[in-house]
Amino acid sequence: GAVRALTNYYAQAIPKGSAILDICSSWVSHYPDSFATDMPRIAGTGMNALELQANKQLSEFTPKNLNIDPRLPYEDNSFDAVTCVVSVDYLIKPLDVFREVNRVLKPGGRFILSQSNRCFPTKAIRMWLGMNDLQHALVIAAYFHYAGGFDAAHAYDVSPTGPNTNDPLFIVEATKRRS
Repeated sequence: GAVRALTNYYAQAIPKGSAILDICSSWVSHYPDSFATDMPRIAGTGMNALELQANKQLSEFTPKNLNIDPRLPYEDNSFDAVTCVVSVDYLIKPLDVFREVNRVLKPGGRFILSQSNRCFPTKAIRMWLGMNDLQHALVIAAYFHYAGGFDAAHAYDVSPTGPNTNDPLFIVEATKRRS
């Protein structure tokens, strides 16, 4: 389903040897199994220390609630890719978080957000709940635009197809400008 589609997307989108940060992470990051040996660093930040500790894909983690403090605890230009799995709709300071992602990305690095049409309604920002999939993608693209420092965002429908597949999945991503 959607998890496999996301894992497959990461496999083709994130080159071997990349340093990766997973924000809003939890007990699994949905990376291909090969990433454990192919990537020199897979860092994660999320709100629950026990979930992060259980995430065997992470080589390091820092518990952090980005809604309280959007600053990422990493050096400038540290990562080749930053991922965020179905959590952008919970961020109450998205522009601050996107600016921080831009700061920790290396020039040419990619910020890859995955998004479904499912969420925890009590946790999502209010405007999100009244929007459709296209509007969600446009809002994420606007976050990239207004945060600054990113090239134009691109959106992709990577939803699985075939029998018994009804899990929609969309990717919205942008690259940090090189200069």
